[in-house]
Amino acid sequence: MNILDKIVADKRKEVDLKKSLITLPQLEASVMMERTSVSLAAVLRKSNTGIIAEHKRRSPSKSVINQNLNVQDVAKGYADAGVCGISVLTDGKYFGGSLDDLVLARASVNIPLLRKEFIIDEYQIVEAKAYGADVILLIAAILSREEIKTLSELAKSLGLDVLLEVHNEEELQKSIMPSLDMLGVNNRNLKTFEVSLDTSKTLSEQIPEDFVKVSESGISTIGAIQELKGFGYQGFLIGENFMKTDDPGASAKEFIDELNK
Repeated sequence: MNILDKIVADKRKEVDLKKSLITLPQLEASVMMERTSVSLAAVLRKSNTGIIAEHKRRSPSKSVINQNLNVQDVAKGYADAGVCGISVLTDGKYFGGSLDDLVLARASVNIPLLRKEFIIDEYQIVEAKAYGADVILLIAAILSREEIKTLSELAKSLGLDVLLEVHNEEELQKSIMPSLDMLGVNNRNLKTFEVSLDTSKTLSEQIPEDFVKVSESGISTIGAIQELKGFGYQGFLIGENFMKTDDPGASAKEFIDELNK
C-alpha cells in the first residue's frame, strides 16, 4: 500500500463517520450555501503572477513544516501580499489541517479559497461549500473517470470551481471533461516523492486551451515560474516555500514583488 492508498482508506472511514455526525440536510442548511463563490479560474486568467499560496502545517513527505502560526494571520498575510487564491488543507491525520481552518480563513479574506482535500465522496463537496470554499480539488490518481464526472458536475451545480490534479499522461487523458475549470499538474511523484518540473512541461501540450493550467509542487523560484509560463501555465501552487518561514505573508509578498519586476 502506498501513502495515497493509506490516505484514501482512512478518508473513507472518516467520511462515513462524519455522515453519521452531521447529516447532508444539516450541511445544506449552512448560510454559506447561499454565498456566491469567487472563481479562482477567472482570477488566474487575469493575473500576471498566478500565485496560489497554501496553508499547510505538515505533510507525509516533510513531516512538520510550521505548527506555530494561526490560519487567520496566514490567510490575511497572503491576501495582503496579492495572491490569487489560498489553498487550505483540511486533512487532519496526514496534514494537520481541519475544516475549522477553512472557516477561519473564510472569515478573514474574500479571495478564492481552495479546499485541499482527498475528495472521494459527494458529501465532501457539499461540505466544502458549507464551510466556505470556492474551489475543490479532485485527484485523478484516486478517482475513476465516472467519479470525476459525478463529483465535478455536483461541484459546478453548487457554483464551485473544480481543479483536477494529474501526475501523468494516463490520468490526464481519463480526466478531460467540460465540468472542470483548471487542470493541475503535480510535479511530485506520489510513489517516490521526487519532484520534477519536467512533469508540467511534458503534459502542458496535452491540456486543451479551455482549461486554466496550474503547476503544483516543487515551485520555489521566480525562474521556475517564468519557465512554466512559457508552457502556458497561469496558476502556480506554492505551499512549503512560504509556510516554512516565520511570516508566510511577507514571504509571499517578497516573492510576488520580485515576480512583478
